[in-house]
Amino acid sequence: MTDESRTAALRAQVRALMPQAKADLAQLVSYRSVADARQFPPEECHRAARWVADAFAGLGPADVGLHETPDGSEAVVARYPAPPGAPTVLLYSHYDVQPPVDEAAWETPVWELTERDGRWYGRGAADCKGNIVVHLTALRALRNTLGDKGYPVGITVVCEGSEEQGTGGLEEFVPGHADLLRADALLIGDCGNFAAGVPTFTQTLRGNVNVLVTVETLSGPLHSGMYGGAAPDAVAALIRVLATLRDEHGNTTVDGLAADQVWAGAQYPVEQFRVDAGILEGVQVLGSGSISDMLWARPALTVLGIDVPPVVGSAAAVQPSARARLNLRIPPGVDPAPALKALTAHLESHTPWGARVRIETEGTGAPFRSGTGGPARLAMEDAFAAAYGRTATTQGQGGSIPLCNVFAETYPDAEIMLLGVEEPKCLIHAPNESVDPSEIEHVALAEALFLSSYTR
Repeated sequence: MTDESRTAALRAQVRALMPQAKADLAQLVSYRSVADARQFPPEECHRAARWVADAFAGLGPADVGLHETPDGSEAVVARYPAPPGAPTVLLYSHYDVQPPVDEAAWETPVWELTERDGRWYGRGAADCKGNIVVHLTALRALRNTLGDKGYPVGITVVCEGSEEQGTGGLEEFVPGHADLLRADALLIGDCGNFAAGVPTFTQTLRGNVNVLVTVETLSGPLHSGMYGGAAPDAVAALIRVLATLRDEHGNTTVDGLAADQVWAGAQYPVEQFRVDAGILEGVQVLGSGSISDMLWARPALTVLGIDVPPVVGSAAAVQPSARARLNLRIPPGVDPAPALKALTAHLESHTPWGARVRIETEGTGAPFRSGTGGPARLAMEDAFAAAYGRTATTQGQGGSIPLCNVFAETYPDAEIMLLGVEEPKCLIHAPNESVDPSEIEHVALAEALFLSSYTR
């Protein structure tokens, strides 16, 4: 079969499978698989895991099972054996999802796949159940095209159940079960394209440093009329500390941490970013670098939350303490340990008025950079070009996937590629999450083409 005929055959198969893909996604979205027993019953995650296992078991002779991980979540693992001399490819995704956040803000039912204006809406439609459907559709297309010949490469599918909670179940599971998941190439289906219709490799992931900073000034609250002005206000002290973490242009300014790196890949147009981010008219984009520099190449400090008296119910009092939760994203080339040390030292040195400050480390994660130029990457570049009719580009991602570093350490000779259906309009982690079905179709076709052509 020529490359052109194989592409045409697989394209036709994937297109014919799209109604099945929609039905699969509708079933997956119906499971309220938030891996937090405080919010949703654990049975919802188990039902999703069981459905995923059954779906992959139906794709041919395979070893399929549910594996409990150290955090109590279940990882679905399906293995299809490699023909003699052929490489093995690992396909990754996760079936757990973010909570709805604000159900009142949803314009369609959260747990019911709903088509509107050409997109499919529902929690997890893109992140990451849409990527599970990509894997299913690609394998179905291959099986329908090849018949009883079996898959041309070994395939291991792993879908984890607690990625969104960050409790590290699969991260701890992998090193102790290295042979179960060993592969020559890993496709991490938890990213997406620069824009719909633009095939994209996510080249880098930022790491993170999360801390809690508490400022204390008084033994208790004081009447603001009697003591305000001379009594040190812990809320004001915390505000002054937080203000030192950004300059007047919005650049992150942590003493000892470089923030002038430049992104060499795809450039994110400012006007497109304003639309994608929903920036209000007249409000400035932050930073002195390009959008790509600020998002993917430089550190970024975000205040995630502040503990101070709420407006409703607050009293006329000088506050004795205040607390903030900080998230520092760090680019490849920056190690989380020195970054944590720099952030801690900065907070301590910039706390005013001799106030007491306490910094607690909540968690850290290393950044990641995928390789280029290997046989799997070249095969995937060709597959993207054939599926989309255009050359693939590269981007970074501000988010973190700690599992990528675990995979890289466990399988140092394997090629790791990050891709998927999660383009900016998907609004992952937010209300009204959706997926463009054409992205499912094109990424599934690219994956099927890759699996049919990849050799070591």
